[in-house]
Amino acid sequence: MWKKLIGWLVLVIIILIYLSTGIYQVGPSEVALIKTFGKYTHSTGPGMHFHLPYPFQSHVIVDVETIRKEEIGFRTIESYGKISYRTVNEEALMLTGDGNIISVEAAVQYRIKDPVKFAFNVINGKELVRFTTESVLRERIAVRTIDDVLTVERDKIALETAEKVQEILDSYDSGILINKVYLQEVAPPDQVVAAFDDVNNAKQDKERFINEATKYANDVIPKAQGQAEKILREAEAYAQKKILEAQGETQRFLSVLKEYEIAPEITKKRLILEKLQSVFSSTKNIFVLDDSGTIKLLNVNDLIGGDTK
Repeated sequence: MWKKLIGWLVLVIIILIYLSTGIYQVGPSEVALIKTFGKYTHSTGPGMHFHLPYPFQSHVIVDVETIRKEEIGFRTIESYGKISYRTVNEEALMLTGDGNIISVEAAVQYRIKDPVKFAFNVINGKELVRFTTESVLRERIAVRTIDDVLTVERDKIALETAEKVQEILDSYDSGILINKVYLQEVAPPDQVVAAFDDVNNAKQDKERFINEATKYANDVIPKAQGQAEKILREAEAYAQKKILEAQGETQRFLSVLKEYEIAPEITKKRLILEKLQSVFSSTKNIFVLDDSGTIKLLNVNDLIGGDTK
């Protein structure tokens, strides 16, 4: 009797243990995919659940909320609480469109948007995201020059890479959603950093000299233009002055000519007296030696003053 009772008790315990294998727990950020006889049938959310034990049912738990990250060109190393980074040259070194080699370290963030597709269509989602991102990133780098990659095109490259990777993963029915691709570090390879710095310094010197020359030209050219304009205006004024003087002289000459034609002797005498007056205007007396050798003193005012008044 006791042996039979113990036998039943053991059987019940075995059955309970077997049934307990169907108990599972789903975390807050997870979903459980239930398979019945190996085929997906339904999903369950966070909490404690039960399904029929193996081989009737089984489950796959997928984290659908956590943001995951894959690194291209480098690896994050955590040792004794300290985080450091190691460059992976075989991934980081890429060829640019102008034939240069550049070191690119990038990271891609993603999460699972469709757990069913991710669990049953993708064998290794982690590797799929990393290899796809690296491939697309190399393609985007290869169509640009090294200067563009280092400066103005970084954000655009990251954006284009994210869009293209998402397009490829969707074509695979992977159930993966790309959140962001960002270029963590973009730099020339270590072997050419010194030469690259020299080139950059030369370019900066070139820009500086051009700016200085432009500044000098902007300072000198307006001054020269102003000086030229001033000289031109002075020349025009001088020319106008001379023209007016010539016209005045012409009018005066014509007036004298008219008077001369009317009264030649009177006009001639008047002109002679005017000339004498202008020549001796600052002289009161002159000495004259006549034919007899006698020196005479003449008063100029008495000589020319009466007839001219």
